[in-house]
Order: sequence, then structure tokens, then C-alpha cells
Amino acid sequence: MSYKEVDPKSIKTPELHGLLLGAIAPRPIAFASTIDNEGKVNLSPFSFFNVFGANPPILIFSPARRGRNNTTKHSYENVKEVAEVVINIANYPMVEQMSLASTEYDKGVNEFIKAGFTEAKSTKVKPPRVAESPVAFECKVNQVIETGEEGGAGNLVICEVIHIHVDEGILDDNGKIDPFKLDPIGRLGGNWYSRSKKALFEVEKPLQKLGIGVDALPEDIRNSSILTGNDLGKLGNIERIPSEDDLKEISLPSSYKKIKSKSDSKELHQIAHQLLEKNKLIEAWKVLLSEF
Repeated sequence: MSYKEVDPKSIKTPELHGLLLGAIAPRPIAFASTIDNEGKVNLSPFSFFNVFGANPPILIFSPARRGRNNTTKHSYENVKEVAEVVINIANYPMVEQMSLASTEYDKGVNEFIKAGFTEAKSTKVKPPRVAESPVAFECKVNQVIETGEEGGAGNLVICEVIHIHVDEGILDDNGKIDPFKLDPIGRLGGNWYSRSKKALFEVEKPLQKLGIGVDALPEDIRNSSILTGNDLGKLGNIERIPSEDDLKEISLPSSYKKIKSKSDSKELHQIAHQLLEKNKLIEAWKVLLSEF
């Protein structure tokens, strides 16, 4: 690969901003509802956002200073006055209205009304939550950290969750959030968003077992010109290389036997790659070890 080398201090903030947001993606979105000390409500989305702990439950979002004129956003000003916020989770059915709420209306204009959302009374904080949101986190603001004074600088709003609202319609049979029912969205660069429902895939976490690692794979597999990094990662996430006995009961299509009789390792690796793309790990091992 050929890399473009960039010194952040050598380019203008808008260009750096675009580079950061284009590469660090997709980002979850905090659809934050806040209130000022006069009781005026604000609602705005922020993709500088994530969860940072569960005990205590901490969420952080950043209503950064505007790059073009170095002004601060109403959400930031509000949490400085009233240290409470509701972080509503936005999903695909809300995305167009949520985008409309990001319009820079004058201070005091209620984006709930402008974007057509319904205010729902919160249980423990003053700002209302978005009734249409599938999940809402009522939070107290523990701290606000300003990372700079120039345009584009972040303002980290450190929030502790004190009450949660979860739409039962997004739960699976085990009472856990179903990502397909939640249908969350993510932010990319420019005008781009992602929709998880259309592009979900699973990767088994290596927490309950000790994988042998890529370094322990047979050399011809480890140095394959066909198998990808993802393929090797799957093969290495196994506690031991399967034995002949392990593979005896694993059946493969008869066509594979014909290929085996006349193929070289590259063809076998191609077959294994196709199996691994379908998450058929043990079948891929049988092909790679030529246990037909």
C-alpha cells in the first residue's frame, strides 16, 4: 500500500475535520435533548459519542465548537446551565427527522417541534426525551471538559446514566436488544450514514477460549496467497488444530474429492476461503488438512 502522510498541524481545520470523520466511521449518534435555565428545550444529534463504562454507566458526547466561526452550540450552553441531558438513540425510521433537528435554528427554537418529534416527560431529569426513540438514557452531567478554545475544539460532556427507557418492541425472546429490531444508524463523512440492519455480521469474541493464533497455523496456510487476513483470524481463533478423528464425521460435497485428486494447494485454499466466508470453519480445516 502507498500512504499519504499528513501532519495535522500542516492542514486547515476543515480538511482535518473531513479526514477524521471520513476515516473514523461509522460513529454512533447521541440525539441529545437539553434544557436551559429558562426551561427552553433543545434537541440535536452528535456523532462524537460513545459509551465509556458500565459501573458507573458513563456516556460521553461532544458538541464541538463550530469550525467556521468558533461559536458554541446550544446543547453545550444548556448543559453548562442545567447539568442534565437525555441521550436518545436514533434509528432508521427517525433519520430524516433527526437530520432536520441538526439545523442551526436560533436559540430558544424547539427542535422537537421543528422536526416533528414528541416530547415525553422524563422520570428523573428536566429535559424531555424523544417519545419516538427506541432507547433513551436519562443522565446527569458529571463534568464538561473543554479540549481547546479554537474552532473545531471538542467539549466532552461526561454523563452518568441514572434512568433508562427501552421500547419492549426491540427486545428478543431473551430480553436483550435485537439489533435488527433496533435498526440503528451510524454517521460517516459528508452526507453519508450507515444502517446496521442492512449490513450486520457476527464475529465470535475470543473471550471464552484461548485461540492458537495465526502464528501457530501451518506455514503453508499462514503464508497463503489466497487466504485473507479475515480467513487467518478465523482459523487462528480455535483452541487446537483439528485432528483426523475430529474431522471424520465432517462431510463435504463429493465434488471436493474430485478437486482434491487433481488440485494444488492454491485450489484447496480457494475452496477453504469460500467455506470460511460462510463461517464453515471446521469444513475449511478439513479441506486445508486434506482429510477427505
